[in-house]
Amino acid sequence: MDARKTHKPTGNALDRAAEIGIQILTEEQYREYHPLVGFDNKTSSWILTPDEVRNLGGALFCDFRYGQVFTYHNGAESYYASRGFRGLLRV
Repeated sequence: MDARKTHKPTGNALDRAAEIGIQILTEEQYREYHPLVGFDNKTSSWILTPDEVRNLGGALFCDFRYGQVFTYHNGAESYYASRGFRGLLRV
């Protein structure tokens, strides 16, 4: 976040998820739950990124297009108005 010169966000997806008591979905969970709920047809969502990718400055996100889930990467410092995150609440 410190590297951004303008429009700095007030937080990040991992901290926000922890604040509201959920876990960010992994890629596997995203793929498993998508058929049940159907989301991200016009948006995308950050997913939990493996440490080996995060340690190199990367972050993963998914969306649903053309009848299938796609996984992409960005720099962890990237942010978009239409990209949120999906979470899991265990009860």
